[in-house]
Amino acid sequence: MLQRIRARRLAVVALLAASAACAPRAPDLPAPGGAARYPDFMFPEAAADLGSPEAQERHNAGWLWLQAGELRAAGRNFNATLKLAPDFYPAEAGLDYDAAVSHFDRALETNSQYVPALVGRGEALLALGERERALTSFESAVAADPDLSSLRSRIEVLRFRGLQDDVAAARKAAEGGRLDEARTAYKRALIASPQSPFLLRELALVERRAGDLPSAVQHAQQAVDLEPTDVRSLMVLGELYEAVGDLEKAVGTYEAAVGLEPNPATDERISELRERLLLAAMPPEFQQIETSATVSREQLAALFGVRLDDLIKRAPGRDAVVITDSRGSWAAPWIMLVARTGLMEVYANHTFQPATTVRRSDLAQAASRVLSLIAKERPSLATSWRSSSRRFPDLPPGHLVYPAASLAVEAGVMSVLDDGTFQLARPVTGSEAVGAVRKLEELAESAAR
Repeated sequence: MLQRIRARRLAVVALLAASAACAPRAPDLPAPGGAARYPDFMFPEAAADLGSPEAQERHNAGWLWLQAGELRAAGRNFNATLKLAPDFYPAEAGLDYDAAVSHFDRALETNSQYVPALVGRGEALLALGERERALTSFESAVAADPDLSSLRSRIEVLRFRGLQDDVAAARKAAEGGRLDEARTAYKRALIASPQSPFLLRELALVERRAGDLPSAVQHAQQAVDLEPTDVRSLMVLGELYEAVGDLEKAVGTYEAAVGLEPNPATDERISELRERLLLAAMPPEFQQIETSATVSREQLAALFGVRLDDLIKRAPGRDAVVITDSRGSWAAPWIMLVARTGLMEVYANHTFQPATTVRRSDLAQAASRVLSLIAKERPSLATSWRSSSRRFPDLPPGHLVYPAASLAVEAGVMSVLDDGTFQLARPVTGSEAVGAVRKLEELAESAAR
């Protein structure tokens, strides 16, 4: 194999060799017996019928001087060979100096399968730091001569070392905020190892930082496809799906991750995304609840129906309920659901009055009915709620709504105002209603375990 030769030193050789214009004569030879200076160099062998015998002799002399370490003498003899026979391309392969690549290229123009020139060109390119082009030249040499097992092994080593260098450079560039440089290095590494999940995952992270989310998703998905059990890649892909707004795919990807490696934080994230998906699919009237100054009965019915769906499905139903004013409501299905389970009352005239504003007394009574359902499934949960009686300055124990208000407060579903009062007639805000139903949902989930 041709080893790297320093460019500056070889430039001097080229200059001196080019200036030699000796008349053809028997070449001088180095003293025999010395150790070869470049034992791994490949002799640029010439066909017997190529050039004149004198050209062959000069070519062989150039090689002997090269192995003796006399680069000037080697250059003179190789140039003398080309003077005698301009088409003697093996001599081009022997001229290994700063312009070596162009010499090898000229040799390969004559014979594209000339292995010494392919190897020499690869060595010259490698010395110039052009690893990928050097590897291409080496691979062409192996294709032309499959018996070059040592060169094949060297190609593998160079690719592995190059991969390590590229990964290190990519990570360093990413740490330094040089994202374009990092992307280039990762892509170069992927040329050497295209089936590497960790390279694809790290490239995706760099692309996310660079703002190229489509490419980041593509590469993260490729990483997961190559290694579906890699939790890190799944988490990166889930975050990217979330970033591009594809919440359904984000949930599915996070679920695959926690299926392999349970993680409470990821479980919580999944719940949040499901809530966002649920909210996005709901009518505008539902989406506006949390920010509303007041809440209507139809909005509260929808909150119960959506958030407490599992509990309501487990609850015993009542006989058919007649409601005369719910058909035109956007919340009609949930109104019927909460009415049949008795969570919200239907008035004596068979009306539900969907648009009526919910008061704190209304929410307390509805919450107490839900708490009763929960207590039937898990009586132990209700012990602390029912063992205490809350005192309210504005609500005597004998009041009809007192038991519901006390139960709701003791269970943590509702709270008193700053002065300790309950204020039955005060309208319920959207955030207050959402908070109450979320607490009921937590209690219902505890009862179901």
